[in-house]
Amino acid sequence: MFDLDLRSRKPIYEQLVEKMKELITTEVLKTDEQLPSVRTLAQELTINPNTIQKAYRELEVQGFIYSLKGKGSFVNPIAKGTEKEKISELMQELEKLVLEALYLGVTVEELKALIIETDAKKGAN
Repeated sequence: MFDLDLRSRKPIYEQLVEKMKELITTEVLKTDEQLPSVRTLAQELTINPNTIQKAYRELEVQGFIYSLKGKGSFVNPIAKGTEKEKISELMQELEKLVLEALYLGVTVEELKALIIETDAKKGAN
C-alpha cells in the first residue's frame, strides 16, 4: 500500500502524506473509510508512531481526513465546493511554479514533457 523511500531526502511523514492524498484522490480509500490506527500502521511500516501521527495531523489540517476521538481517523468526504477551491488554489500555486521554472530556463517543451510523463505515471498506477 505504501512505498516509502527511507533513503530519500524527503521526510517520511511527507512521503506518507503524499501517498495518502494520492490514495484518497484516486478513491482507493473511499469517503468515510477508516484509516489504519497509528499503532497498526507504524508496526506495518516499522516506523515511529509519532511519524504516522504527524502525517495524520497534516492530512487533517489539509482537509483530507477527520478524526473522531476514541474511534480513529477517516477519509473526509470532500464537498464539491471545497474541491473547486482546492483546484483553484493548486492552479495558482502551479502558475507560480511554472513562472519560476520558465524564469530559471526550463523550456515550455520540458514542462509539457513533464506533464505528459506525470500523467503516464498516474495512468500506470
